[in-house]
Amino acid sequence: MPPLRIGFVPEHFSTPLHFAQTHFSLQATLLPFPSGTGHMVTSLRAGELDLAIGLTEGWVAALAPQSPSPPYLNRNDFKIVGTYVESPLCWAISTGCMRDDITSATDLHGKTMGVSRVGSGSYVMGFVLADREGWLRDFSSAPSSDGPPKHPFDVKPLQNFENLRKAVNDKTADFFMWEYFTSKRYYGSAASPYPIKKVGEIYTPWSSWKIVARNEVVGGKEVEKALEKLNAGVKWFQEHEEEAVRYISKELDYDEEDAREWMKTVRFAEDVKVVESEVLGKTVATLKKAGVLGDAGRPLEEWVGLIKGRREGP
Repeated sequence: MPPLRIGFVPEHFSTPLHFAQTHFSLQATLLPFPSGTGHMVTSLRAGELDLAIGLTEGWVAALAPQSPSPPYLNRNDFKIVGTYVESPLCWAISTGCMRDDITSATDLHGKTMGVSRVGSGSYVMGFVLADREGWLRDFSSAPSSDGPPKHPFDVKPLQNFENLRKAVNDKTADFFMWEYFTSKRYYGSAASPYPIKKVGEIYTPWSSWKIVARNEVVGGKEVEKALEKLNAGVKWFQEHEEEAVRYISKELDYDEEDAREWMKTVRFAEDVKVVESEVLGKTVATLKKAGVLGDAGRPLEEWVGLIKGRREGP
């Protein structure tokens, strides 16, 4: 069997995956996806990936059925098989550095939201933000007399982080959401290219990163071996802080101080081969409330494939 093809986002969170390959001989082809989870969904469904590590909300939005918009059609051709990061993710809300018309998240209602792709984490969390701010009408209710439910933003897909930064400076978009420490490097007028400023933040109310696998390989020995190697990579990361900081700052282009600060906030899973139904159930409930998912849905068992995992909650 050829090596597994594993998709990942080439940011600081990928460090244990790197250690799994360099220190524990993970037999896999690692394929970077800087545009994020939404792009990996497309590649999984095209048969171009076997495993992928991405954002919980992106996977759930893609897999939970009966969603109202085309990116989330009921194509359960991959499943969640593990948990990578247990801590929540801090999404920074950013706009162009010189955008005096936007100073806080309260200025964003009705604006244009830049996203990497429709269905990505940057898309999904925009609607979670709108729910927090009270900008959503009840998507589950019948249309009212003034028309169907309205989205709180215009949405503009822009593929990657650089394009998002450029767009909020040339006013193609008004704001976007991206992980805080990745965004922080570009705050301030001296940052280049395309400087940005932070106008708010929002945390995911769930563990932030999950592992998925194509149905054809779910339950296979190669997947289980890969997850064991990833467990070893996580442990190495936890026990070798200085090596992790060097890798993040030199190979992934983060400031050393930011790398150390991020390491204080992140909590990787002790065993990546664990999927907790309580966490996924909470994610589904939140995304329904935010209008990202419709009311109907299949049981979690249809889109969660467990490898020695435990199930908790209902």
